[in-house]
Amino acid sequence: MSETARVRSGLLSYENGLLLLLGLTFGFVFFDRNAASYLTPFIAPDLKLNNTQIGLLGSALSITWAISAYAFGAWSDHIGIRKPFLLVSVLSFSLCSFLSGIADSFGVLLASRLLMGFAEGPYLPVAMTIMLLVSTEKRRGLNMGVMQNFFSNLLGSFAAPLLLVAIAEQYNWRLSFYIAGIPGLVCALLIWKFVHEPARSPAPPSEARPRVGSGRIGLMEMLRVRNVWLCVLISCFMVPWMVLGWAFMPVFYVNYRHFSPSDMSILMSILGACAALGSFVVPALSDRFGRKPIMIGFSFLGALSPLAALYYSGPFLVLGTLIFIGWLASGVFPLFMGTIPAESTSPRHVASAMGLIVGVGEIVGGFGGPTLAGWIADQTSLAAPILMQMGCALAGGVLSIFLLETAPAKVRQRLALTG
Repeated sequence: MSETARVRSGLLSYENGLLLLLGLTFGFVFFDRNAASYLTPFIAPDLKLNNTQIGLLGSALSITWAISAYAFGAWSDHIGIRKPFLLVSVLSFSLCSFLSGIADSFGVLLASRLLMGFAEGPYLPVAMTIMLLVSTEKRRGLNMGVMQNFFSNLLGSFAAPLLLVAIAEQYNWRLSFYIAGIPGLVCALLIWKFVHEPARSPAPPSEARPRVGSGRIGLMEMLRVRNVWLCVLISCFMVPWMVLGWAFMPVFYVNYRHFSPSDMSILMSILGACAALGSFVVPALSDRFGRKPIMIGFSFLGALSPLAALYYSGPFLVLGTLIFIGWLASGVFPLFMGTIPAESTSPRHVASAMGLIVGVGEIVGGFGGPTLAGWIADQTSLAAPILMQMGCALAGGVLSIFLLETAPAKVRQRLALTG
């Protein structure tokens, strides 16, 4: 059966199967990535960590994630092969989770997080490139949103805090890391058996696409594409918006707001449930109403979660609702990391563009943000990282105003009106 036939053969199509497998695997990537944050209230007293060290643990993973995302994304573009990168990435991050579980000092735990970031970095740009190449046009935004956000938040943000914190309370935090590494090994086997190397397909028309050929495009030439450099800047603010939440909200809830670990796990799991819903709603809305207005509105909405966490002191249910609404901003991540750059460049350079956006965002925002926030928190209080998180959401909304529209339906409408 041809690739096109597989994509269009209904509910059991290759497109749907690929979406399920790649999305589920990325969910376990984030399950492992977020584990250290949710377990911080247990790890910190055991290993005697201060806030600066807590920030460094999040930053360490981000810096190596960034380097490998761009390097291996560009490499996969250059040789035109995707599947082997997925296999190596998934196997490696699973082993790194086991290494985190045996850490007996800050240095060993830091090293394990550095290695995990290096292992996980290539997965997203390569997997989203494969998803892009087999997606039908009308489902492109939805598919990429579900692949990146639905399972990552269902597993990494909703299930992870509930499961990992419960295991840590009942047994110990080390067992939580061991359990977190097992599913990745199963996913690697499924990828090896079922994922096909994708055939390349032509890109849809876009007013944001540069006039480049099918050969290699240099870094500086890529950065001259308006939507690419704007998405890089947006990533520099929206990545720390999310990473600061992962890294500091658990300890903020327990040590600053004085919630119990169980209440903290519920509040953190709310983020996952919200983002799982947002993975459908936000990209689907962008398919219908355009990428740009959705980017603007939902990025600004992201300021609500830190505001509620800091200042709302009413019923617990209302606090959870406010945080849920604000965290819908997580639905913009597949837009600025995947869909918009993919629609602004040629298919030959998709993984490179995605890797660049992810990489710079992780270095500037994911590495610099938590490190700076941890240091400021040691000098002031744990409110500082949450205030920084709010500012990042506002900055992301402002930058989104300058994006060029890339949604195929909206671009065709505009071309028809001007042509």
